[in-house]
Amino acid sequence: MVLSQGDLLSIMGAGAYGFGMASNYNSRPRVAEVMVQGETAHLIGKRENLSDLWQREVIPSGETS
Repeated sequence: MVLSQGDLLSIMGAGAYGFGMASNYNSRPRVAEVMVQGETAHLIGKRENLSDLWQREVIPSGETS
């Protein structure tokens, strides 16, 4: 099987590499979560983007107290 850009790939068992154990190490956004039920796929977790990662960060003002 040869994959091409735009193809969908399903990994049925990823162990500690699945979404539940995922982290944002090296500022990598987490992928979308999809639940497959029979022949139907359901999006159950949206893909993160970089602004999702940065929304809680605070840039120091440079002032010292």
